[in-house]
Amino acid sequence: MFAAYLAATLLAAALTGSAAIANLIGHDYPKSQADVVGVPYSWMLPLGSLLAAGALGLLAGFVVPTLGTLAAAGLVLYFVGAFAAHLRAHDRHFGPWSLYFLSSLAALATGLIYH
Repeated sequence: MFAAYLAATLLAAALTGSAAIANLIGHDYPKSQADVVGVPYSWMLPLGSLLAAGALGLLAGFVVPTLGTLAAAGLVLYFVGAFAAHLRAHDRHFGPWSLYFLSSLAALATGLIYH
């Protein structure tokens, strides 16, 4: 079971960390998504910071399991909010979202089962 927990958590941390970096450096893809859902660019740094905190929290969960569980749960909630924002904007392109959401959900589920 540890192997599944390790793989799911590392994948979620890598995906979320890359999304955080893209937000924090002002990459074009997060900007285009912000345009689609009507989020101002001023939210890019706070949202990127939340993603970075989630990715680091997942990794810290290897040392402090409760922290990893809370980070995974926070990321799941973050991506549920992103889903709601896309629905509100009538955007139905959920391919990338599903990858981030399901990896965070897998990290949460395997973490809860393992610990």
